[in-house]
Amino acid sequence: MTDVTGVPADVLHTLFHSEQGGHEQVVLCQDRATGLKAVIALHSTALGPALGGTRFYPYATEAAAIADALNLARGMSYKNAMAGLDHGGGKAVIIGDPEKIKSEELLLAYGRFVASLGGRYVTACDVGTYVADMDVVARENKWTTGRSPENGGAGDSSVLTAYGVFQGMRASAQTLWGDPTLRGRKVGVAGVGKVGHYLVEHLLEDGAEVVITDVREESVRRITDKHPQVTVVEDTEALIRVEGLDIYAPCALGGALNEETVPFITASIVCGAANNQLAHPGIEKDLVERGILYAPDYVVNAGGVIQVADELHGFDFDRCKKKATKIFDTTVEIFARAKADGIPPAAASDRIAEQRMADARRA
Repeated sequence: MTDVTGVPADVLHTLFHSEQGGHEQVVLCQDRATGLKAVIALHSTALGPALGGTRFYPYATEAAAIADALNLARGMSYKNAMAGLDHGGGKAVIIGDPEKIKSEELLLAYGRFVASLGGRYVTACDVGTYVADMDVVARENKWTTGRSPENGGAGDSSVLTAYGVFQGMRASAQTLWGDPTLRGRKVGVAGVGKVGHYLVEHLLEDGAEVVITDVREESVRRITDKHPQVTVVEDTEALIRVEGLDIYAPCALGGALNEETVPFITASIVCGAANNQLAHPGIEKDLVERGILYAPDYVVNAGGVIQVADELHGFDFDRCKKKATKIFDTTVEIFARAKADGIPPAAASDRIAEQRMADARRA
């Protein structure tokens, strides 16, 4: 079923009527000359200009792309609020296989659409886009972060994203086991791409036993060639069932925690870099019932957005790392709030973020 606009009715319902909606603005972008089809979703600008990356992905349908943009933008509002940033939440998706259709002309066309929003949206890298891409996008607008140092940017934000997730893991270990070290713990990382491979380095340095999986063989080889002690399993389904697993880190695409996976997770903690890990509201309760401590994804993976936000003020890596280190304290605070209120950590985090956004609107 579609609306008179041709947009599937379930997408419009999500945008205007569901609890997952409430977005301020959604922009559909098209440039036929370059093949660009993109969606820019602004969830909230209560705390400041919406900030969030650009995902380049071959979605099965255009409706799926719109839905992903809406979910990701909403997640960025909460992430930026919990990271203490003066930014709202936004996200963009470019529809298509980046290995087939990405071009300089397409990225420039996309940059012009970002520019048309006049600073309401600040973009950056995400799945399928890289620092070199942001350098191109930035040629058409000044509201682009994640650029190379040669072009006034901070470079790869995956470094601090992984560092923040590591801090979230330490906070989870502190809460569950009374000790923040991961030495001797078995940690499974699903997805060892841009962020995951940096996370593996932190885990090994801290003395953890690491198990990995990834759909890309070259990503796995990059790890095992350097660290032959790392164990590789066939897929995520096998990873979550690994015997003796202490921590499961979803670091690929969203929806990793669902009715098919949660019943089989052997780990006591879930803490990873992927966005929107909970397939739908209610999954967090299933995790609680199984005795699994879940570190809210948008809290622990905020290191990258902390970095790109700092670009707007003259990038300083040490300043950013100091802010990212505070993810440990924020995560501990969320677990304490969840225990005090008798609610899952995801709900506790949402309450804190929503309060900050509400306070900003009243100010």
